[in-house]
Amino acid sequence: MTMKDNVAAAKAALSHLDIEEKDVAIKAASRDFFWYSPVLKARLDHVTADFVVRPRSEAEVIEILKTCFAHDCPVTTRGAGTGNYGQAMPLEGGCVMHLRHMDKVKEIHPGRVITEPGVLLKDLDAATKKHSGQELRMFSSTWATATIGGFIAGGSGGVGSCTWGSLRDLGNIIRLRVVTMEAEPRILEFRGDELARVSHAYGTNGIITELEMPLAPAYDWTEMFVATDDFMDAVRFAEDLANQDGILMKLGTVFEAPIAHEYFQRVKPYVQPGTNMIGLMIAPHSMDGFLTFLGRRPEARLIYRSDDNDWERGPGPVFEYGWNHTTLRALKVDPSITYLQVRYGFPNHKALIEKMQAKFSPEILQHLEVLRESGKVMFAGLTLVKFTTEERLDEIIRAHEEAGAMIFNPHRYTLEEGGRQTVDDRQLRFKREADPKGLLNPGKMISWDDPDWSYDRMYAYPKLQPAE
Repeated sequence: MTMKDNVAAAKAALSHLDIEEKDVAIKAASRDFFWYSPVLKARLDHVTADFVVRPRSEAEVIEILKTCFAHDCPVTTRGAGTGNYGQAMPLEGGCVMHLRHMDKVKEIHPGRVITEPGVLLKDLDAATKKHSGQELRMFSSTWATATIGGFIAGGSGGVGSCTWGSLRDLGNIIRLRVVTMEAEPRILEFRGDELARVSHAYGTNGIITELEMPLAPAYDWTEMFVATDDFMDAVRFAEDLANQDGILMKLGTVFEAPIAHEYFQRVKPYVQPGTNMIGLMIAPHSMDGFLTFLGRRPEARLIYRSDDNDWERGPGPVFEYGWNHTTLRALKVDPSITYLQVRYGFPNHKALIEKMQAKFSPEILQHLEVLRESGKVMFAGLTLVKFTTEERLDEIIRAHEEAGAMIFNPHRYTLEEGGRQTVDDRQLRFKREADPKGLLNPGKMISWDDPDWSYDRMYAYPKLQPAE
């Protein structure tokens, strides 16, 4: 039987479930925000699934995986598809399993919530706030549209990371319930060290059907923009604020000039082309402390606060200017913009940032997110890049790496190239156990497909759908 026959047989066997028949909807469910990268857009724009199925329960997930296993049909799982690296795209075609119906918040307790994967982050926060005044510790800037399962399977950190660190840090995920893709799928519960097998694994080695996540007290955060004339003053302000132990913050974002003036349309009337800006979320009870801190920094001025301003048109949530929303806003103004993901690790973070800014600005513009790692404040860079050629992009990446700034390459669709460019043995070993035929989200794990890959060039999945 051909691949097409296998897929048709799997679809027929699942026809009693919620299956999408419309070509336009199938194409939409086969795409994420991969087009942020001109490199990925050139390679993945044609990719589409053969069919989409939307399970309503864990039992239906098991049925889908069991059926597709029997028919050798690839399965790519997705939530809202707000990721940026093609991680939710079915490179080989086959089945897309869309978890949007699995959106129940099951239990809420002090400090934790148990939930299905398909609930939107904003709806999860609404439920925990209503129940007991709690909220997620961290979320992606796509809070309004992303699912909790997609965030855990595809994300690495987000709004809240300035206090709580990254998703993979101990304590930031409590428990994951995972279904394997075998002749008889198994249900496994992961905690502690085992969580790394499937968190940030793009659904390549198991399907998350339930999550237990930590919560923190919810606040009506005071959102602010602070301006400086000097870029490194903005960097130091954000770092020093994050190191104030008594001031509770959820976001610290630094934008090099002229990002705020050029790309943030609602902010533009209140800044100059040379204005560097810091986006902040501070808990209301910490505002006295913050304003005292600000008063000690004559180089910085408060230009917006959400609870007291005279702006004709408010900017909307400040977190929707940070993380990857910065790239999205810049792209809407200048389609040639793309981005990099950089780790500026403690203790050399400020010197590295200053070196890269001096070397590349304005070809690349610094956008930094305050991040805490092992108790130390450092920065993640989601740098805006004026794209010219793939060769130039590779040169910029090499220059960062040679200087000691680690790149998590968002212009690659595999786990390894988008991460530390090394095999994650825990994820590979678990894939052998949980997905023996390699049918889960194929093409995303190089160590499964080509164990001897040298990482000297971009990996091209041999079974990638040909462009028509």
